[in-house]
Amino acid sequence: MSLHPLEAWLRLTLTPGVGPASQRQLLAAFGLPESIYEAGFAALAGVVGAPQARLLLEHDARPGMDAALAWLAEAGNTILTLGDPAYPAALLEIPDPPVLLYVKGDPALLGRPAIAVVGARSATPQGEANAEAFATALSAAGVTIVSGLALGIDAAAHRGGLSGSGRTVAVIGTGADRIYPARNGDLARRIAVEGVIVSELPLGSGPLAHHFPRRNRLIAGLARGVLVVEAAVKSGSLITARLAADCGREVFAVPGSIHSPVARGCHRLIRDGAKLVESANDILEELRWEPPKGAPVQVLSPGGEGGESGAVLEALGHDPADLEALVHRTSLTTEALYAILLLLELDGRVARLPGGRFQRL
Repeated sequence: MSLHPLEAWLRLTLTPGVGPASQRQLLAAFGLPESIYEAGFAALAGVVGAPQARLLLEHDARPGMDAALAWLAEAGNTILTLGDPAYPAALLEIPDPPVLLYVKGDPALLGRPAIAVVGARSATPQGEANAEAFATALSAAGVTIVSGLALGIDAAAHRGGLSGSGRTVAVIGTGADRIYPARNGDLARRIAVEGVIVSELPLGSGPLAHHFPRRNRLIAGLARGVLVVEAAVKSGSLITARLAADCGREVFAVPGSIHSPVARGCHRLIRDGAKLVESANDILEELRWEPPKGAPVQVLSPGGEGGESGAVLEALGHDPADLEALVHRTSLTTEALYAILLLLELDGRVARLPGGRFQRL
């Protein structure tokens, strides 16, 4: 059966039991996918073994191929193959580039200078504010922001990226026709219009645990460096940072409170050689990019203000604290302190955390 070139690429990637490593072996041995299917059983078995050779020749991938071609026909959708001139050059530098990419949005963004911004899903309000501020400043300088569309730091990074000319790339751990998590649905739809969503997984693929480490290597591969804003010691963000370092990318980390579990991963990265950063300019200067216009963007908490509100902010510092601790530090009554904290919360200066604690923003 004669296949259109794209159909041959789809058939290769949609054959179960023939993974990415085997796909690349076959391409190295035979060239384009059409040649793989013309090679015959014996030649295929000599490269990937008899069981996989049999799967390649006997599996009916037509339903998946038809679904992919129908998806491709929709406005804004693109499929890039390893042999496509538009395939992102940065991914050719990683050890295991995906054979095929499903792209929703502007594929040109995949070839632009980029920084990955990643971190904890259960981020603090300050962490999300930092991630969005860094991404906003970097995007204003024309740097594309890459992240993984997760809750917390990832979502904040995408919002910041969309605010500037750099825009944003969301690398997802599901098929490009699915949105995960559902809470980021509005954000994902906006990225598809104003940025780009990319996945190497077949359409319909769900959010399985083993998909996300694969996604993380693409986040690291597409970017010139990775910024970790908040992360626990054992987290996917640290995996992304390690993959970035292995690919020769820079690793940056934002320091946090010594009492915060989501700061410990960043502190470990800094001890292991990651560059401590306090503003977007630290990254732009390290990578010798043009800084944003105007004054440096400082993304750590600003200084205090006058009166009792200023005294409470000064007493709160930059670590979460509960009412009892603040009463001790300020000598205010519980009622007076609670009223001030409520006003600061309404003004966006303080966030209420679980456990009756408060954190300065």
